[in-house]
Amino acid sequence: MQRISVVGNTGSGKTTVARAIVAGLGLPYLELDGVFHQPDWKPMDTEEFRRIVAAFTAAEGWVVDGNYSAVRDIVWGRADTVVWVDPPRHRLMRQLVPRTLRRMATGAELWNGNRERWRYLFRREESILLYAWTNHRALRAKYESAQADPQNAHLTFVRLRTSEETAALPRG
Repeated sequence: MQRISVVGNTGSGKTTVARAIVAGLGLPYLELDGVFHQPDWKPMDTEEFRRIVAAFTAAEGWVVDGNYSAVRDIVWGRADTVVWVDPPRHRLMRQLVPRTLRRMATGAELWNGNRERWRYLFRREESILLYAWTNHRALRAKYESAQADPQNAHLTFVRLRTSEETAALPRG
């Protein structure tokens, strides 16, 4: 494992897993959310996003954390491993709800001055909780299909469904 893509649903623990791998292997780290979400939640221009990701993944070793289809061909084309953090939906929500509420209550900055706001809980297009709940099954099907796709035969998929599997992940 030297070029690692960490994927999974919102709140699954991608960033925690990615940072643990980085700490163990001493690899450079790129969190795609931090690049994509510009101030006021404006999305980065796709061409610029792809350029930044391509430049980062040109290195011999790295960890990329995130699920962006706009750059998946770049990341997975250069990766050797995909770590798929895939807890059951009930555990995912048990992690995501308190994290989201804590971030809202404290006003914690996420990326580029962006913060989760209370009003986001009630707007379908902005609710991270609703997104995670409603997209869980589709995201799982997407990664199951990707794992079986011959185009991805060069990738080793590591699917983490339980805390025990996550704890046992090799980290260097």
